[in-house]
Amino acid sequence: MSDKDVDKKVEELEAAKEQYMSENTVISIGGYSFTPAKLMIAAGIVSSVLGGLYGAFEVYKDYMNMKQQIQEYVAPDLSGMNERISKIEERMEKVQALAGESNDMIRDVRVDLKGDIDSLQADVDAAERRNRELDKEVRGFVGVTDRDMSARLRNIERETDQKLKELEKKVDEKIQKAWENPLAK
Repeated sequence: MSDKDVDKKVEELEAAKEQYMSENTVISIGGYSFTPAKLMIAAGIVSSVLGGLYGAFEVYKDYMNMKQQIQEYVAPDLSGMNERISKIEERMEKVQALAGESNDMIRDVRVDLKGDIDSLQADVDAAERRNRELDKEVRGFVGVTDRDMSARLRNIERETDQKLKELEKKVDEKIQKAWENPLAK
């Protein structure tokens, strides 16, 4: 393109701008006169209405598809599930029965253990009482025996001391006699 062609195009565009962008511009369509602002508002309204109609059509189409799918829906066969559920329920009943029996056995064992513990505690208490009584008896016996032995030892010591004194006296007398009479034996 030459510069003349470009200049010519620019002049045409500026003329169109002046014609359509001025405040006094009026466009006539089908015998009706519109300003460019009114045409823009009308175009916005028309496009909004067309968009709303398209959205309504899409919703209606989805509704019809869903309605068809609902009408064609066949419920799945759940008889296998029902059998499994009944078997699980039977097992649960057995487990509950076993748990009940276990609870009864545990309760019995606990009662028996409590009785055994109480009995053992009573036996331990009785043994401790007997032990304390025997300890008192032994201490008493040892005390009496100790006193008796001490008394006997004192008596033996006295008797021994007395016999030693008598023996000393006899030995002294014999020594005295031997000193006095060395020839007499």
